[in-house]
Amino acid sequence: MGQYQPPLRDMQFVLHELLQVEDQLAGMPRHAETNRELIDQIIEEGGKFCAEVIFPLNQVGDNEGCQWNNGEVSTPTGFKEAYRQYCEAGWPSLTCDPDFGGQGLPQVVHNVLYEMLNSSNLSWTMYPGLSHGAYECIHAHGSDELKKDYLPKLVSGEWTGTMCLTEPHCGTDLGILRTKAEPGADGAYLITGTKIFISSGEHDMAENIVHLVLARLPDAPAGTKGISLFAVPKFIPNHDGTLGPRNAAVCGSIEHKMGIHGNSTCVMNFDSAQGWLLGQPHKGLQAMFVMMNAARLGVGMQGLGLTEIAYQNSLAYARERLQSRALTGAKAPDKVADPIIVHPDVRRMLLTQKAYAEAGRAFSYFVALELDRSLDHPDEAARKEADDVLTLLIPIIKAFLTDNAFDCTNLGMQILGGHGFISEWGMEQYVRDARIAQIYEGTNTIQSLDLLARKVLADQGARLKQFGRRIESFVIAHKDDPAMAEFIAPLADLAEKTQKLTMEIGMKGMQNPDEVGAAAVPFMKVAGHLVFAYFWARMARVALEKQDSGDDFYRAKLATARYYFSKLLPETAYWIRVARAGAEPLMALDADLF
Repeated sequence: MGQYQPPLRDMQFVLHELLQVEDQLAGMPRHAETNRELIDQIIEEGGKFCAEVIFPLNQVGDNEGCQWNNGEVSTPTGFKEAYRQYCEAGWPSLTCDPDFGGQGLPQVVHNVLYEMLNSSNLSWTMYPGLSHGAYECIHAHGSDELKKDYLPKLVSGEWTGTMCLTEPHCGTDLGILRTKAEPGADGAYLITGTKIFISSGEHDMAENIVHLVLARLPDAPAGTKGISLFAVPKFIPNHDGTLGPRNAAVCGSIEHKMGIHGNSTCVMNFDSAQGWLLGQPHKGLQAMFVMMNAARLGVGMQGLGLTEIAYQNSLAYARERLQSRALTGAKAPDKVADPIIVHPDVRRMLLTQKAYAEAGRAFSYFVALELDRSLDHPDEAARKEADDVLTLLIPIIKAFLTDNAFDCTNLGMQILGGHGFISEWGMEQYVRDARIAQIYEGTNTIQSLDLLARKVLADQGARLKQFGRRIESFVIAHKDDPAMAEFIAPLADLAEKTQKLTMEIGMKGMQNPDEVGAAAVPFMKVAGHLVFAYFWARMARVALEKQDSGDDFYRAKLATARYYFSKLLPETAYWIRVARAGAEPLMALDADLF
């Protein structure tokens, strides 16, 4: 079954020592009273729920899966009861608007909670996770009447939500979706079509499910400019909060999948189901981006959560498993063999997991704090700057963290050896669960194209330069500190190389757009490491200042930073070379010669 302990010490290091969240929030009137003591209390209680309530259900969910029967779906044993406890404790309302029953806490606190939830039980966490995205979308684009009818129930957790985009013939290319929306009575629309791969589309954990559905109005122009967004509930609510009749939104089947067995992945059939318009006609994709960006950040947090749980269980096994002697002589002479943690390559795998988990934590908490700034900072220029940073970093956090998660769960299986391949130890489930995160919410290739083409080249690198100025400022501030040289020099070097690579790809792309497609994934890898190097250098600075405190935590942080810069960052040389190799090796072979 394995084990999970919330990494509270490192979470608190990132929040309070690295990001100084309390000081940052003090500048936002809405969150000015959110202090360190409150934040720590929340994450400690959240950690207990994760470790004690939903982590023990993780393998149960994987083994049992969900069961479909005549349009109804039952979730694995214990899922419904755990969700009831989650709602009774008020967790769904954590960051929601107090006007609708929420607690109004900052997004960064929500992000910390979701790291722990994802480590503990990814399949279970998808039910409330998607619901929060639906809440945010309706809050941003719903009419006053829709907000009144829907938001209090989503905030309390009594209702859950989904996002319905994909159809059998289209996934990423939403411009060709076929689901129709015909005007009906009393301001409603009649939604007809089939959506597939709908996570949490049908289940028994909540009394109602609100589907956010993309569809076309009769006068819709072709392509993505003709898509509208609708709220389509499983049960049509009355204005007094009670549930009315069953809507014509039915789960036709559930998918049998490689991983995330505890989450119901549904085929949803809408047969003139009643729905209500969210936002403006033909502007549905823009409205849905509120939920899609939240989902992409959420998937990045899934990657972080799985990286952390893989590391914890790999480390526990490596400390206990006795196998062979250390190359430099016995380290446990009183035992028949040494624990495998003495072996250099086992340490390589453990340190890779540790370095990626800790950098991913710093990066994702920073992004959540920027989300708070974009929403709640009193200065418009600060909100705009934060929004630009988010626009740049969201595809990186989705793709880079989930790529790392698949690598790190695989490393965990390698560390456990044969036991890693056996289901009772739990590691092979993490590998299977991690694989989907590279695919859904926009494949990592799509995220890479989005980053390079839309977020970097489309504005001539303005957003990238803006983030680069933060790196440059940090480099200038510490370039004369000999203790920081081993971190500052490679960071500055990669920043310069990334700028040159961006210009080179941009020039080639103007001549041949395939050059951008060929370079996108390598560029994503380089950009991800640039961000990680920046945060590892910042964490190293804090650790250097406190290394004489007697706290071994800072010694470990410095050792991990040195491992990252010496053993992981150098792969950027490979990715830069691949990016520069261009489109010709990929496009030279005629399709019929493959």
